[in-house]
Amino acid sequence: MQCDTGKHCVFYHRYQIVWSTKYRYKVLRGALRLRVRDICRQVCTENGAGLLRGVLSSDHVHMFVSVPPKLAISDLVRKMKGRSSCRAQREFPAIRRRNRGCRFRGRGYFSTTKGAVTEDIVLQYLENHIADPTGASR
Repeated sequence: MQCDTGKHCVFYHRYQIVWSTKYRYKVLRGALRLRVRDICRQVCTENGAGLLRGVLSSDHVHMFVSVPPKLAISDLVRKMKGRSSCRAQREFPAIRRRNRGCRFRGRGYFSTTKGAVTEDIVLQYLENHIADPTGASR
C-alpha cells in the first residue's frame, strides 16, 4: 500500500465511482466517449485527484480514483458530471432531444471506498470489463 502525502497529512483514500446516462441510453460511443474520458482526466488533474483506472461503457462511467482529503468526493463527481455534460452537449448536439432534455447525464451517482473489497478485486473487475468488447452493461 503506497500512501499519498499532502502538506500536513499522509492519506490513502481510494473511491470507486459509477454514474450512468439518463435512462441508461447507450450514447457513450465513438468521439463522445473519448471526449468524456479526456474531460474526466482533466478534472481529476485540476483537483489533485489521481485517476487510477477508468472504464466507459456505452451507458455508464466507472472509475477508481485517489482523492485528497481536502476534496469532497461529491464535489469531484459534481465537477466531472457537470463539465462533461455541458461540453458534450455543446460539442455533440445530437445527444440532445427536443422536449426531453439531454440523454447524457442521469441523476445521482454511486461511490464507495474500497472497504471490504480489496483494491485488487476492483482493478481485476475493471480489467475484465475492458476485455468485454460489446460494451454492454448488466
